[in-house]
Amino acid sequence: MDATRLFLGALLLLLPAAFLLLLRARGRRRLPPGPPSLPLLGSVVWLTNSPAETEPLLRRLFERYGPVVALRIGARLSVFVADRRIAHEALVDRGAALADRPAFPEGRFLGEDDNIITRASYGPVWRLLRRNLVAETLHPSRVRLFAPARAWARRVLVHKLGEPGPDAAPPRVVDTFQYAMFFLLVLMCFGERLDEPAVHAIASALREPLIYRSKNMQVFSFLPAVTKHLFRARLDKALAMRRRIKELFLPLIDARREYKKRPGGEPPKGETTLEHSYVDTLLDMKIEEDGAQRPLTDDEIIRLCSEFLNAGTDTTSTGLQWIMAELVKNPAIQEKLYNEIMAATDEDKQEGVAEEDVHKMPYLKAVILEALRKHPPAHFVLPHKAAEDMEIGGYLIPKGTTVNFMVAEMSRDEQEWKNPMEFSPERFLPGGDGEGVDVTGTKAIRMMPFGVGRRICPGLGIAMLHLEYFVANMVREYEWKEVPGDEVDFAEKNEFTVVMKKPLRPRLVPRRSHLKS
Repeated sequence: MDATRLFLGALLLLLPAAFLLLLRARGRRRLPPGPPSLPLLGSVVWLTNSPAETEPLLRRLFERYGPVVALRIGARLSVFVADRRIAHEALVDRGAALADRPAFPEGRFLGEDDNIITRASYGPVWRLLRRNLVAETLHPSRVRLFAPARAWARRVLVHKLGEPGPDAAPPRVVDTFQYAMFFLLVLMCFGERLDEPAVHAIASALREPLIYRSKNMQVFSFLPAVTKHLFRARLDKALAMRRRIKELFLPLIDARREYKKRPGGEPPKGETTLEHSYVDTLLDMKIEEDGAQRPLTDDEIIRLCSEFLNAGTDTTSTGLQWIMAELVKNPAIQEKLYNEIMAATDEDKQEGVAEEDVHKMPYLKAVILEALRKHPPAHFVLPHKAAEDMEIGGYLIPKGTTVNFMVAEMSRDEQEWKNPMEFSPERFLPGGDGEGVDVTGTKAIRMMPFGVGRRICPGLGIAMLHLEYFVANMVREYEWKEVPGDEVDFAEKNEFTVVMKKPLRPRLVPRRSHLKS
């Protein structure tokens, strides 16, 4: 009896402690906070907010709930992270658990598989596709093979910038940036320099479905079993757009098939043909399926080519617009950059800044990094999916949850950057608060314009090369000036990337005699 009483007494003493431990454990495992939800609809905020305006909504929610917020879009739980340390824990320390991608209903309704790099599940197909792109197209040894393409694109860019606008108005330079970058990527993709109408036709065919899907396909996230019938016309229109892309791409892919059949060692067929292209690597690729190796289908090659062109055009052209806008607004920074460019290059050289020259320009790199910090072209990374139950910032993230990260919030954090909304390339030089920043985020995240972790953008290296190369050449050829009455406005607008709401229209003054004439 005494032993029983002793046991019960000890149990009563231990129960409160056990209860507290249980509460703490449950507290650690609770879902991230967020607004209340309704069945089928998701978070009630969608009654008064559009999914197209998610970023300003999230800023308000972060102020209310903290740096990790949960929203429901239909039945799908989405978590958003604005804290750089929590992001590093999730994407680097726990990277394998967040390396997958969520599926989107409209892709399934359109009969699209996920065999592209940005959408493939974390597994052997994704590894094969990414390894092919990185090793066979974006590796430094391969990048050098595209030097003629970059030289062509530079001449196109400089020439078009010098063309007078309608009624002699200052040019809307972002259109020129988009054309020149797309011209370059078409060359790299198909290995053939196309004329301007053909480039414009491909650009239009790719851009139209991007815009259409971003504005009209989010409805399929809500009750997809119902909306796929209610909005069938939207699916039909998206399918028609995809057929148009196939009509344009297939002849170019077939032409490259024929080109690859030429006798070994035979040089390219003409001055407009490159000896290597991204399509070449896709035609050589084999995917394992049902225990056998098979080549990619034409549809798979077309989707991978579309991904290659889409991923590099708007991001680079948007980055160029923000960089040049800052240089227009900050003429002292532009002059300092111009002096560095001229000190590192041959002033009499007519062919512009060479690629090897840009590696000798630390201030140029600082300008690029500062623009990417202050104006990241994308304010979100591509969404991740939790492959298992996990914790982020002390909260439970159930398996299958979509997780995203706030790129601009981290790179503009006043606790991490001195005067974050001031454009100061010097912060990336020795002694600055950004000295030694690693944009890959491997050791720590302070800015992540290319994402971080296992799904980091594979084009990081070539994107930096393109930004440095084209900015150096544009500043060498022209002085970029603000137009009185048409001043630079840094207001943002969310399109495929985050662009200038009021596009840049500078006055370009040729710096060299052959341009003036």
